Amino acid sequence: MTQTYEDFAKYGKEFADTGLKSFASLTKGAQAIATEAGEYSKKSFEAGNAAFEKLFAAKSIEKAIEIQTDYAKQTYESFVAEASKIGNLYAELAKEAYKPFESVVAKAK
Repeated sequence: MTQTYEDFAKYGKEFADTGLKSFASLTKGAQAIATEAGEYSKKSFEAGNAAFEKLFAAKSIEKAIEIQTDYAKQTYESFVAEASKIGNLYAELAKEAYKPFESVVAKAK
């Protein structure tokens, strides 16, 4: 009976430690994602302002359409690249958050 209690206490402590490690990974990953999203927002805002200034200075309709088309293409490409990068960060976050539990799951099998 005492051995069972000691084993249970040991596994409980191990699981709690594992949970804390996982939470630390989640915090670190979430911070990286937030930083990346903030940087993307800043770049996007700056690109929008630059395009608006060019558009305002355009001397013809053709030039304005060209500026708008270039901006739309650039914005789309930037969004796709950023979405891919954020997706990779989320995948890495999941891997890192699960990593501490791998040993616990292996022992349970």
